[in-house]
Amino acid sequence: MAVDVQHAVEDDEADLNVAINTTPLVDVMLVMLIIFLVTIPVIVKTVPVELPTYRNIVTQTKPENIVIAVDKDENVYYNNQPIDRQTMRENFVTALKDAVAAHRPLPEVHIRGDKNVRFEAIGRVILACQQAGIQKVGFITEPHALEADSY
Repeated sequence: MAVDVQHAVEDDEADLNVAINTTPLVDVMLVMLIIFLVTIPVIVKTVPVELPTYRNIVTQTKPENIVIAVDKDENVYYNNQPIDRQTMRENFVTALKDAVAAHRPLPEVHIRGDKNVRFEAIGRVILACQQAGIQKVGFITEPHALEADSY
């Protein structure tokens, strides 16, 4: 027969072990972390593209730049001169081609479109620029008004 000598006499100094054993908790958390790290790339299905960065650049108006305005009634203005709707396709593309031929480097087109105009009117201007061989088309917008209470 064996006798337990250490616990034969009750000791007042022997306290219960009340500390939580965190080793199983850490093991479970590490296994879950590994599972998430392995499965997240499989779940996320996106096309790998390099997105452009956005910078707010102040437009430098140069004499060779072409400014095209489109008002809310879909009237088109080439350098502040109205373009007739009936002959817009032929005359407008020809005027843009002449501007491209006359300027080196290629001129930029700045489109000032009314915010209430249909996109179709702006699309026609972009199509004409594309047919004329213009490579850089930009849109002129108003900056957001800063409000005093937005901070």
